[in-house]
Amino acid sequence: MFDLVADVEHYPEFVPLCQALRVKRRTKSDEGVEILVADMTVAYKLIRETFTSRVTLDRPRLVIHVEYLDGPFSRLDNRWEFVPQGDGACDVKFFISYEFRSRTLGMLMGAMFDAAFRRFADAFEKRADEVYRTVG
Repeated sequence: MFDLVADVEHYPEFVPLCQALRVKRRTKSDEGVEILVADMTVAYKLIRETFTSRVTLDRPRLVIHVEYLDGPFSRLDNRWEFVPQGDGACDVKFFISYEFRSRTLGMLMGAMFDAAFRRFADAFEKRADEVYRTVG
């Protein structure tokens, strides 16, 4: 599951509201930590916004942390933690907190973002089924 969430380039294929995602920079450390700087474009009806984030892929700790850098938010913090449960399974802990810079944009997009974030888990579970499905 860590690899599936870390594969940000494929988000436009299955993540709600994600219209485009472009990795601008990628660096790797000797400790197995990879840092990406990426632009994500989200769209809903006539509203389209792009924001930039730093994504830390900490494979040794099985944590992915997304930090907001630029765009329509005043803050955005997103964290994934993967807790192995044996037999190739894991529990996924997901946290997101955000606030729009503009009250108007917050009013227009806020409720829709809340609904989309609630659908994130379903989107990733469905994607995992597609990617990791075993023929039985």
